[in-house]
Amino acid sequence: MNDRPLPEHVTKALAKARRLEWWSLFFLLTIVLAMGLAAGASQTMKSAWIEDLLSMVPAVLFLVSARIERWRPDNRFPYGFHRVGSLAFFASALTLTAVGGLLVYEAADTLLRAARPTIGSVSMFGYDIWLGWVMMAAMAYSVVPPVILGQMKKPLAVITNDKILHTDAAMNAADWRTGLAGMAGLVGIAWGFWWADAVAAGIISVSILADGLANSRTALAELIDGAPRALDNGGLSSTAIRLRERLEADYPGHHVRIRETGRYMRAVLVPDNQPHLDPATADHLLGEDGWRLVEVGVALPSATPRPHTSEVSAPSDSAGLRPGRRGGRHLR
Repeated sequence: MNDRPLPEHVTKALAKARRLEWWSLFFLLTIVLAMGLAAGASQTMKSAWIEDLLSMVPAVLFLVSARIERWRPDNRFPYGFHRVGSLAFFASALTLTAVGGLLVYEAADTLLRAARPTIGSVSMFGYDIWLGWVMMAAMAYSVVPPVILGQMKKPLAVITNDKILHTDAAMNAADWRTGLAGMAGLVGIAWGFWWADAVAAGIISVSILADGLANSRTALAELIDGAPRALDNGGLSSTAIRLRERLEADYPGHHVRIRETGRYMRAVLVPDNQPHLDPATADHLLGEDGWRLVEVGVALPSATPRPHTSEVSAPSDSAGLRPGRRGGRHLR
């Protein structure tokens, strides 16, 4: 199976995205180091530090999956490795969900126990400085590089249709909220509101958990052959809807099955009166194991005004396909 080469603008966008992800990892390492040194006993700083640590996961998974998906198909993997992007997206989403849930629990536990954080002072340049100011400086630094890089990644995620890159960009671009919540918690402690630290940590944790749950739903749908989802929400992809409408218009009497494998889509046409492969055909091909065969695909030939073959559930149906009037069902 020979894959169609990616368009030049997509190839360039992927190359730029890889460079930005390497820069992201560099800055995130410096941020994690700075936040770790300044964290002290603050629950807010701990949550923000873990979020910054987690921010490296999508970047690493993107770099790994973008490399693996280019491996050539073989006998063991005849469809190639396109779906590695879907698997990486699911792993990223599960990580966010698990850690977000843990941090929410810790923030709630701190509030229920009324645990009061202690933020001392540190001697710098001959002066005693409240450690909270050091924490705020570290948190301010943790916001700037990710926000800039996130804004740069967003258009690249759209061009390449990469959900991992889009998730990473969204997390980076919204990092200012983490910094603002963290600083508010530290100011609250300075004013004597001991609970402000745990509340700020809870806000950060809920944000992590919400992102993880939303991404998990989309990633799971993709892995179980659900219809392609949009980049920025769990709704159906407008590209997939447009494809289904066009195929149903060109091939009346058939319904369309579309699934997503990484950044790619696969479409199958199935006759309305034959939801599955004809049992006789399956038994002819596999004998007693014919029950396992539910679909046989036939690739469409080069585009012509009146196509005669299609990827359908049985070879015997491919010769009868004819283009028809526009007006089919939408994705449901």
